[in-house]
Amino acid sequence: QHVIQADETTVNVVSDDKTKSYMWLYCTGTDTPVANNPFKNIVLYEYQPGRSGCYPANFLLNYTGYLQVDGYQGYDQTKAKLAGCWAHARRKFDEAEKAQPKGKTGKANWALNHIQKLYRIETRIKDKTAPEKQAIRKKESEPLLNQYKAWLEKSLLNTLPKSKLGEALNYSLNQWDKLVQYVEDGHLSIDNNRAERAIKPFVIGRKNWLFSQTANGANASAMLYSIVETAKANGLIPYDYISYYLTQICKPGCQIDDLLPWNIKS
Repeated sequence: QHVIQADETTVNVVSDDKTKSYMWLYCTGTDTPVANNPFKNIVLYEYQPGRSGCYPANFLLNYTGYLQVDGYQGYDQTKAKLAGCWAHARRKFDEAEKAQPKGKTGKANWALNHIQKLYRIETRIKDKTAPEKQAIRKKESEPLLNQYKAWLEKSLLNTLPKSKLGEALNYSLNQWDKLVQYVEDGHLSIDNNRAERAIKPFVIGRKNWLFSQTANGANASAMLYSIVETAKANGLIPYDYISYYLTQICKPGCQIDDLLPWNIKS
């Protein structure tokens, strides 16, 4: 795939009680079927007993396409072209805005309003083709980004680095090359929200089942979540899809590719 989005979250594995285990997520395409979508809607979970950057590097191996992620440095170990997430940049300023004295407006408000301008452009062009998105971003978003960076650098000169505002300013500047990457390719999104939405069912489920007993159990969960969430992303009812799959897989001459969710008509 040309663009992959990734995220990760903790998972409690009882047999790994001396380590902090993680469920990693990789996804492509969109949350639901979209006409003329150039990418397959895929959601893959992978269990690993840690958060080291070697895990996404090994999973993606020699992948050199775009990888859209949050600011976690572990993804730097991959060979992918990293794209950043404006939702995370905005979240930092939202925290800074909440830390301001009540009734006061300041730099955080300016940043939030400016980021909102970038999102308004994305809302307007969401149904455009990738080349059309790229052209509009170059014309309209790029000047806003240049203005935003100049403001970041100026604001940082008179802001305490360890304050909430300082943290927000530094996040955007440290992630700058990744944050502006989306302007260069219309296939990229402005943020990593696709991955955050894809991992949410696991996060919600974790509140109910609490833990996996062993690594084998966590791996089984990863496989089942991958099947179910990919089926949902392709407009299929998971129970019906799995029932159909199990019925067809045992037939002579069955081809696995024919049973992949994006090749099944809902």
